[in-house]
Amino acid sequence: MTLEFKTQYLEAIRNRYFNSTKKGKTQILNELCNVTGYSRKHAIKVLTTGHMTGRKNSGRTKMYSPEAKIQLQKLWQIMGQVCSKKMVAAIPIWLNYYQDKDLCELIRAELLSMSSATIDRYLKTYRKQFLRRKRSGTRRSRKFNNIIPIKSFDQLASKPGYIQADTVAHCGNSVSGLHVWSMTITDEYSGWTECRAMWGKGGGSPLDAIHYAFSSLPFKAISFNSDNGSEFLNDGIHAYICNQQGIQFTRSRPYKKNDNAFVEQKNFTHVREIFGYDRFEFKELVDPMNEIYGKYFCALHNFFIPQQKLISKVRVGSKYIKKYDKAKTPYQRVMESADISKHDKNLLQERFEKLNPVILKAEIDRLYKNFLKFNKKLIQDRDDLRAFYQERSAKFIPKPKAA
Repeated sequence: MTLEFKTQYLEAIRNRYFNSTKKGKTQILNELCNVTGYSRKHAIKVLTTGHMTGRKNSGRTKMYSPEAKIQLQKLWQIMGQVCSKKMVAAIPIWLNYYQDKDLCELIRAELLSMSSATIDRYLKTYRKQFLRRKRSGTRRSRKFNNIIPIKSFDQLASKPGYIQADTVAHCGNSVSGLHVWSMTITDEYSGWTECRAMWGKGGGSPLDAIHYAFSSLPFKAISFNSDNGSEFLNDGIHAYICNQQGIQFTRSRPYKKNDNAFVEQKNFTHVREIFGYDRFEFKELVDPMNEIYGKYFCALHNFFIPQQKLISKVRVGSKYIKKYDKAKTPYQRVMESADISKHDKNLLQERFEKLNPVILKAEIDRLYKNFLKFNKKLIQDRDDLRAFYQERSAKFIPKPKAA
């Protein structure tokens, strides 16, 4: 049998083969093998190769359009680069406020249907562009070791009001000298967090920051827990919390950062994520930082950024198996709590209805750019002043007389 005859013969039976039933295909294959001498697998391959117009991709078909991936990246940036599980819970809230010329109902539906694993997969390469690095400035105070008890961490908080506090140093590569500090105060149950910038850790700055945070909480504080730093364990803070506020004052174990795990986590998400690890050594920067914290940043995270709480942690062999609850915003957790009065919930709901997360994020970005420009100007002015005095002093230094 010539090659030309085989080619004509295959063209004649190919369409008939794919339009036949299973029984008919079996008969055609038997006939082809008898006429050409092909093996059965080779005969199937020859018929298929000429019939298939394109190769089918392996794996699942793609469900989401490239436009949806672009909108996902934009939302991730606006939300403050939160994790995928928080994004799944936050997207239904944020889409009520988020507006973009390329966002249509189809893309909106795609974003709402994305799982956390899908979000991680689509953001994997995009996230690599935004990576940042870490340091501690805590100094122990031993005077209050027998006055302020160590807190027992056998049980998690069952209602709002159990507060943890910590400080973050904006010191750059060295903690020496005066520089700006941020105090972070967070509620164990709801995750509600308030931040306040202060000039140094001495004087009344920590006390003012604690007073501001207590007045900003939507519930009354029950317990206050801090590390063993001297900014917390002193006569002024102890008198204010225990005597004036009537709150239980406890401390964590020395060198056990996980005792204050809730606020340690917020030190990164609420302070380092926005202000980074640079050194801020000008007192004039405190007010702009507090404007960002007080008016916009904390409100954005408390009302619109979901958080997950650890339910259980079990060690199985060499691994820890952790289970988390459904991601919710601190506002949602406070509103669901039966220990908050209806009056306080109504006030909180009125405040929530006046906020827009997209506007809050835009204001944060604008104020942060102005903050960086202001810091750069202060550094330039200081360097210029130093250069001026160095040049001036050099003119009055007497030259040594020749021998």
